Formats: sequence, C-alpha cells, structure tokens
Amino acid sequence: MSDRDPSEFLTDEAGRTEVEAGKRLVRAGDRGLSLGERLANGLYRLTWRTPLHGLRLNGRYPLKLLAVPADPLPGNPEAGRQLAEGNMVKGRESIAVDEIDFCGTGASPALTTHIERFAWLRDLALGVSRAEGAPIAERLMRVWLERHGNQVSDPAWSPDRIGWRMLFWAAHAPLILSSTDLVYRSAVLNALARGARHLDRGADRAPAGLARIAAWAGVVAAGLLIPGGGPRQAFGEAGLARALTSGMSADGGIVTRAPADQIDLIELLSMLASVYDVRRVPFPDSNQKALDRAVAALIGVQMGDGALSSWQGAGPIAAGRVDAVVLASRVRTRPLRQARDWGYQRMAGGSTPQLTVVVADMAPPPPSRIARGGCASTLAFELSDGAQRLIVNCGNTGGTSAIPTDLAKALRTTAAHSTLTLGDSNSTAIHADGSLGAGVGSVEVDREELEGGSRIDASHDGYARRFGLIHKRTLALSASGRELRGEDALLPAPKRRKITSVPFAIRFHLAPHVEVTPTADGQAALLRIEQGPLWQFRCRGGKLSVEESLWIDADGRPHATQQFVIEGESPPGGTSVAWLLKRAG
Repeated sequence: MSDRDPSEFLTDEAGRTEVEAGKRLVRAGDRGLSLGERLANGLYRLTWRTPLHGLRLNGRYPLKLLAVPADPLPGNPEAGRQLAEGNMVKGRESIAVDEIDFCGTGASPALTTHIERFAWLRDLALGVSRAEGAPIAERLMRVWLERHGNQVSDPAWSPDRIGWRMLFWAAHAPLILSSTDLVYRSAVLNALARGARHLDRGADRAPAGLARIAAWAGVVAAGLLIPGGGPRQAFGEAGLARALTSGMSADGGIVTRAPADQIDLIELLSMLASVYDVRRVPFPDSNQKALDRAVAALIGVQMGDGALSSWQGAGPIAAGRVDAVVLASRVRTRPLRQARDWGYQRMAGGSTPQLTVVVADMAPPPPSRIARGGCASTLAFELSDGAQRLIVNCGNTGGTSAIPTDLAKALRTTAAHSTLTLGDSNSTAIHADGSLGAGVGSVEVDREELEGGSRIDASHDGYARRFGLIHKRTLALSASGRELRGEDALLPAPKRRKITSVPFAIRFHLAPHVEVTPTADGQAALLRIEQGPLWQFRCRGGKLSVEESLWIDADGRPHATQQFVIEGESPPGGTSVAWLLKRAG
C-alpha cells in the first residue's frame, strides 16, 4: 500500500489555485438506445456473417510486423507462473487453461475481459522465461484461431476487443510468433490483418467512450505496425481524435464516470504511445493532451492510501495498480481538484503524513446508454486521514463473480454510499435489468477556496418529482484538515407537489478497523482509527444510531464494518441537519 502524498505530482493546469465559482451539470437524455439504433446495430452485426463482409476482410497479410513495441506496464509474475502451471488467474478468480474456449464460458465479466484482451500475455512474459511461455501462448492462440480466426462473430470481433488484442498481440509478439510452424505464424498475422480491416469499417460503431477509443487505437496501431499502413494510420488518427473528444469530458474524465474505465483509458493510450515510440514517430499532440488530462483526473480521485475512491461500479483499485498506470503514462501532474465535467470534487487539508483527503461525487449518474452498472451515488463522499480511510462508500465488485448477484445490485444503491436517502429510495432509479432510470437530472455545484480551507455547496433534484424536495449538501474542509463541517438540507422544489412528511437517513459508512462509539444523547460519536487518531462526530437535526455495514476491498473481498446513520423526518417545507467531523488527536 502506498503512503505517498498524491499531491506530490505536478503540472500547472491541474494544480491551479483558482477554481470556477459555480456550474450546473445536467444529465443527458437517458432513454437508452432508440429502437432504430438497436436495429441498426443488430443488422450491422448480422452483416459480419455475410460472404460480402468476409470478402472485405480478405487480402494480403504481412510476413512480419514492422516492429515490436514495449509493453509499458508490468505483468503479475505470480499470475504468469500460475498460468504456466495450468491456471489462468485474475485477482481472486481462476480458471483452468484447458477450460478456456474464448467464448466466455465459466468466467466472470472481469476474467472474461482479461482473457479476451490477451492481457494475460503480460503476466506470462514476466512470470516465466520466453522458452517456457511461448508454447503456452501459442496453445491458447491456436484455440482462439480455431474458434474465431475465420468466423467473424460478436463479441469476439467487437471493435473494442480487437483494438485491445491488436496492442497486446503486438507488444508480446515474441510469445505468440516464436513457433517454427509457418502455417500457424501466417494464421496469426492474417488474423491481425483481418482485424485491422474489420476495424476500418466498424470502429466508429463501437459505443462512445472507452470502447470506441480502444477500437480507433487498434486502427492506429495496425497502421503503424503492418507494412503499407500509412493511409490507415492517418485515417485512424482522425478517428481517434474524434473518439477522444466524444469519449472524454473536457477535464479528462471518461464519459462513463467510472475510475476503472479511467485506468483502462490511460493504459490504452500509454500502450499506443509505445507503438509510436518503437516506430520513432511523434505521438500526436491531441493524444498527449488527452493523456495528460486523464492522469490528472485519475489521481484526483485517489485517497490518502494511494488507492482510488469507490465510484460508478469501481471498487478501491489498489495503489500499486494506480501507481503502475501513472508511471507507464510518463505524465507527472497534480491531482485535479475540480473535475467539474467528470463530476468529482477533491478537497485536501493539512500536510503529509496527516493529509486529510475528501473526494465527492458532485454530478448526475452517467446515461445508461454509455454506462452499464452506474450507481445512484450523487453527493456522496469519502474521507481519509493520512493513509487511513475513515468514511467510505461500500464499494463494488469490479465485475468479479465472487460476490452474490443480489449484493452486487445493492452496492449500486444510494444507501450503499455516504450520502442522504429520502423515503428509503434511490436518488436515481435502478431498474431490474441494471439500467439507471429517472432521478437526478441536474446538479448545481458551487465551490470556494478560502484562506481557511475549501467549501463546496451542491444540490440535486433526484427526489423533486417524488417528494417535492431538493437535497443540498455543504462540505467545508479546514486548511489544517482537522475539521470537516457538513450540512444536509432538504429544500422545497419549485412547482412540485409537497408530500405531508417523509423520512430521511444520512449514512456515513466506516472503513474497516474504525471503531464507533455513540454517546448517550444520540447526537455524537467517537471514531477510533486502528493505529490512528481519534475523530469526534456531532450532529444537530436528527437522531444518531450505529448499524452494520460492509466494505468491498480492492480484491473484491467483503469486510464487515459499521455505519452511523442520522435519521429524522422532513416536513413539506424541508429541514436541515448540521454535522461536524473533527480530529481530536
């Protein structure tokens, strides 16, 4: 676990001292894909099986690649050794190599992605010698070629998967192309060429965001590595520029608002930069600027332990993984304190080692059409004191299968986040199929940097239609980091019917190893961090109680913990609860 102060990174853009005064963030229309769009996408995929599409993919294949780029990220040597022993391992999950059919059988979404992208080549390259690893890579490559080499199908040939495979196959070509079997080598190179032609026609049809960026990155990589690819490179660079514009917010965040996707975005661009490096071609300025902004936004949601805060389907991705991706990017920058468009606000007070960090979600959830697994977390926050977490969200599974389905759904709810719930309901509806429905449509955010610290005022309309109330939250962190003042107010929504009264609950989920002791008057509590300082909590406007909770760690393991909850009832005219977290030591 890293004890590094994330603010040690520097650039000027992310480290500016001035912040914008206020902004209104509006959730884009969220009706999902229209019937016409779904039909068009379905018909396009049906054309993959037609003889005409097969003819379009035929053509000369390269006798070799022009270069082998370096993989800028290290693999997991233990996972590589496990692979050599017959088991594919990803986090807490594993599958026998003999069971891998590249059809997703028996694997969770996270493990399936790892397998289909050929990301395991990175582990194999670091875990065993090339002589030992090449036969394993060739064996799995032959399975893929048998299943998908000549048969274009979804999802194996989805544009984003091809883009990722293009980068991993190229970076680890010595493992997959060491064979003396010329027929096999030709089949691998032909698969690369056919994948590139498929991307030429389909990259722009990938969903906006990471998938489309990955597809266009594959086009560019093919243009740089396959002989005669000059026109494809230029075509791909134009497409990638469009994909980055549509797939990233102005401040560098991925449109899905998921830190896990942000990690992948930086990894993807770093791998593409390595392709440019090996060909001694300058990395386009638009790509570099996108990478710079993406890194600043990512480390803006780091907590004091170096791991990420938990948002939009991503758990607390470990500090080692974050550090490796940032190092691979070769970008040195400060954390972006105010990612207004991406939707996260960061406040920090004090100094290392007692730096207090607050990261808050101050934006509507992402539209369902671009993000599956989004969460109803608006106005929630997390807080760390030095390397110790204090206030957390419950976290998420990260796409693993280790957590029951019902629990995974519960982790997306408003109640699983450190914020206010009204009428025991979500601020944004979560449908049975996993998509997000009506709720938060707009968020008003106003931030001030004062001599005494930082202050954020934000409000959302997620409960306006149902209960006629607006939730407004104020967070004020002192410059010393010793005090976080907050207020949660329920205000009458304009032109909405008023409910007679409605119960509310403000939840503060605690990290594991934080012991909470409520006072007898139901208005305060003491929080003891194991091997850390003592914090005091006081509130006014509701009754404080302690309940059970849980937290999902970076490996997808659930940990029993506690939460303290302020409960009360709001009359039609609204109400407010003031609270204070203060370090006592």
